[in-house]
Amino acid sequence: EVQLVESGGGLVQAGGSLRLSCAASGFTFDDYDIGWFRQAPGKEREGVACINSIDGSTHYADSVKGRFTISSDNAKSTGYLQMNSLKPEDTAVYYCATVNAHFTGLSWDWPLRYDYWGQGTQVTVSS
Repeated sequence: EVQLVESGGGLVQAGGSLRLSCAASGFTFDDYDIGWFRQAPGKEREGVACINSIDGSTHYADSVKGRFTISSDNAKSTGYLQMNSLKPEDTAVYYCATVNAHFTGLSWDWPLRYDYWGQGTQVTVSS
């Protein structure tokens, strides 16, 4: 059974940092891309970042470039999202998702591209 479990969310002041983790099980982690999405109340789910497991290439939403860093540890089957210089507008539920790395049919930031999703972790940034 495929499982993705996010952790590391919480309440932080503007300018602070958080590190989200996405623990994966039930599939060969090395063969899958990891994507991070977020959804704020009343808004659509948006892509935040993605890392390709084949070549390690990364993609970021313009709103987080230079502040967030995506990474993965194949030995631990875990993906990470390091979030620095957090802003109140970063407040959302953050989800990790995965898709086979050889699938190139949709853009990295389309939720429909991904096969499996975690349950989400809340990130709240106070001003």
